[in-house]
Amino acid sequence: MNIESRGPHMAGSGEADLFKVFGVIWRRRALIAGMGAVFAVCGIAIAYIIPPVYEVSTKLRPVEINQLDALNRSKVISLSPAEALKRVGARLDSYNTRLGFFSAKPELVKNYQDKDQTFEQAFQDFNVNSLSVLQSDSKRVELLSEFIGLSMRYGTSVDGAAVLNEFVDYAIEQERVQISKDMQVIVFNRLSEVDANLKSALDEYRSSNEGQIAKLEESDSVKRAKLEDELKALRVQLKMQRESRLAELDESIGIARSLGLKKPSTPSLMADEVATGGTVMRTEVNGRAVPLYFMGTDVLEAERTALRKRASDDFVEPRVGEIRKELLLLSHNRNIEAIKSRVNDQNFLEGVEALRAEKLRLLSLDTQLNGMQLVNIDQRAVPAGVPIKPRKVLIVLIMFAAGLLIGGVTALVRAAYKNNLREMRTLQVNTTFASIPSDDLPPLQRTLLKEV
Repeated sequence: MNIESRGPHMAGSGEADLFKVFGVIWRRRALIAGMGAVFAVCGIAIAYIIPPVYEVSTKLRPVEINQLDALNRSKVISLSPAEALKRVGARLDSYNTRLGFFSAKPELVKNYQDKDQTFEQAFQDFNVNSLSVLQSDSKRVELLSEFIGLSMRYGTSVDGAAVLNEFVDYAIEQERVQISKDMQVIVFNRLSEVDANLKSALDEYRSSNEGQIAKLEESDSVKRAKLEDELKALRVQLKMQRESRLAELDESIGIARSLGLKKPSTPSLMADEVATGGTVMRTEVNGRAVPLYFMGTDVLEAERTALRKRASDDFVEPRVGEIRKELLLLSHNRNIEAIKSRVNDQNFLEGVEALRAEKLRLLSLDTQLNGMQLVNIDQRAVPAGVPIKPRKVLIVLIMFAAGLLIGGVTALVRAAYKNNLREMRTLQVNTTFASIPSDDLPPLQRTLLKEV
């Protein structure tokens, strides 16, 4: 009855007895400690087998504003210290910049490229696993919080500090060259625009000169035509006056001959000729002109002969001389000759002083930007003394803990297996004894059966 009641109760119990577990672990402490020691030794071996990985970093901060004053005063490109820092940071994170730097370093390629790797795979390892950019947190408010950091992880075969510093210098130089190229393009475009405006002004000036010359020539031509017409009219007038004079002389000569006047005379003298004697004094008051025939035939014929021999009447009229003078002046227009004799038309342009000043200013700009400092390298990379990987102490501790854990599990499994085996044997013995009456058993077996 006792055997039947204890057996089922122990077989159906699934509760873990912690004291028994701790007892098993304590009894097997040597095994567990041994497993921990073995794993710790393996951890030490692994820690020394894994190649060490070092890490160096550098930090860039905005440059002082006076370093960019020359660039900003050029009025071509405006760049603040914060924008310059961002541009350099973008250049540090640029795939093409890293590829260009990696390609220019054969010894670096050799250190990262294995025998079964291509150049692209080696660069991918360098780009993804080695370099990382760190930017300042915009939410943090602290003095000089704006910065850009760059870190590099490398092995023992690589001089990480030198490589990182060279890469930073390379990226800064590439950005400076890019800004210089941008500035050269902008200056070239502005110079082209200024030259186009100057050319337009020059074309407009030359067109204006051509129009002015045409107006002057037209004005001279009109004046010349008017003067020539006036001269021709004056000559016709003088000729008619001469012919009228000749007709008047012919008439007067005829009258003088009929009166017998050969010498100049007056009406009073003719009256004296008929007087018989005595002294006669006459005073002639006459408002009328003395007729021409009183001049006498000698004077009148002499004048007629002179008029008939006259080849030109120009000297009679002073206006003819003035007209000939004006025609002579019009034969050479000094304003037109001065305009045509100008060697450099650009010297006579008006309203282009600002364009010329802008052109001279653009030509005097230093587009190479040599020596311009874009960022301030606040902290240059220095060789690391302690590797960040592997962490030997941590590896040993983890391996030791793993050994203890595995040792403890092994001890518990082994104890559970032995207990199960013991229970099966006990159950088998109980089953055998249960089939025999207790009175038929020897005293010793009956005592053991009761204890069980």
